[in-house]
Parts: sequence; C-alpha cells; structure tokens
Amino acid sequence: MTTSGTAVVTLPTDTQILIEREFDAPRHLVYKAYTTPELIKRWWAGDRGEVTSVEVDLRVGGRWRYVMVANGGFEVAFHGEYREIVPNERIVSTEVFEGMPDGKAVDTLTLTERDGCTTLAILVQHSCQEHRDAHIGSGMEDGLQEALDHLERVAESLAEESSRSE
Repeated sequence: MTTSGTAVVTLPTDTQILIEREFDAPRHLVYKAYTTPELIKRWWAGDRGEVTSVEVDLRVGGRWRYVMVANGGFEVAFHGEYREIVPNERIVSTEVFEGMPDGKAVDTLTLTERDGCTTLAILVQHSCQEHRDAHIGSGMEDGLQEALDHLERVAESLAEESSRSE
C-alpha cells in the first residue's frame, strides 16, 4: 500500500506550515530513513536533482546540512541545529534555506505508529508570515510530495531487508 502524493499541507496559523502523511512502514524504519545520511541521499531530492552532501550530527546541539544539485544545474542547500531528539518519536530542529538565510524556521517532526503504519507530522514554525508565505510560494509542496514518496520507498525497502534477514 504505497501512499504516493498523499501528504497534506495546511497552514494552522499565519506563521506555520503543517505537513502530515501516512507511511506503510513502522516508525522506527521511517525514523531510520529520515535520520541516516546514506538513506537521506536516496529520498531528500525527490525527482528534482541529486543529493551531493548529507551531514547529520544527530544529538542535541548537533548540526545537519543537506545539499543537492537541482536538475537545472544549480545548488540548493539547507542546514540547521538539533534542539530536541526522542529517537523514533520526535525531532525538533532549526531549518535554514541557504538561499534565504534570514528565514530560519523551527521544525517539529513527530512520528506516531498504529498497526504498523506511521504518521509523520512536521510543524514548520516561521518567525513571520512573510517567511512562511515565501516558503509556501517556493513550490515546496510538489518537491515535498516527491521526497516523501521516496522516503516511503526507502522505509519499505528497509522493512523488506529486515524481513529477509529474520
């Protein structure tokens, strides 16, 4: 049961973006795919380019940075710092699009599991409505749908590998 293109993006307040999507995979595998550099390289760019660098220092105070070369040949990079980590459940981190460094946001990722399926929710808290609107206006939703489709495939492949090794 692949749930391609089913992320729901809403705007709960003038400064927030909420992204929710269900995955047909247990949350520990979604978490692993979301936080492991070699796995992030397989999903983060969606169909929009190639991930060239992933740095993850998964600890409170640790930093992360993802870089891709988009299909148009230009580089896109994001970075941030981890503020809170509850393995397999929750990550709070900052997020900065390096093309707009004044627009730092705080992302809260929550993973909940029911009957082997995982619901991912990311609440993006911007400092002002202008930054939130720029984020939404960037066309982020199409790329997000692709990336989350790829994330699901990576999590499903981890589940298949796990069942084969049992």
